[in-house]
Amino acid sequence: MRKKIFSIILIVGLTTAAYAQDYDTGIGLRGGYGWGLTLKHFISPKNAVEGFFYAYPKGFNVTGLYQFHFTAFDVDYLRWYCGFGGHIGSYTYRYWDIINGYRDKTDFVIGVDGILGIEYTFTEAPINIGLDWNPHINFTGNTGFLPGFGAIAVRYTF
Repeated sequence: MRKKIFSIILIVGLTTAAYAQDYDTGIGLRGGYGWGLTLKHFISPKNAVEGFFYAYPKGFNVTGLYQFHFTAFDVDYLRWYCGFGGHIGSYTYRYWDIINGYRDKTDFVIGVDGILGIEYTFTEAPINIGLDWNPHINFTGNTGFLPGFGAIAVRYTF
């Protein structure tokens, strides 16, 4: 029975790994300023859509992006990408009011995003690792340009 289960796992793993270098969809974790979920799906060989979801103790953020992918440094399975999109979210933060002391404020944010990154997809395993920068502009809440943070994403690809 163990040999049979091991054989099935091995066959599924090797089959998945064979297709990992040209993945259609990847799902995983994205970490930077906070940790969240990421889902990326290729709609053509060089174009993808990606979504992030972050949940904070006092808020959330959802981002959707359209991305253009290009081969990086003539290395197979290494791609750099850039793109644009938007976000929506809400968060509560604490600030100092000179008259009333510490106060809590909740902001509802809507804005536009940019993204610039690089990613590598392993051929030996169905894993993709990406490093990116996601600056954005808020139109509501904490308005203005925010330089964003760098983030790393680790995705299971299929």
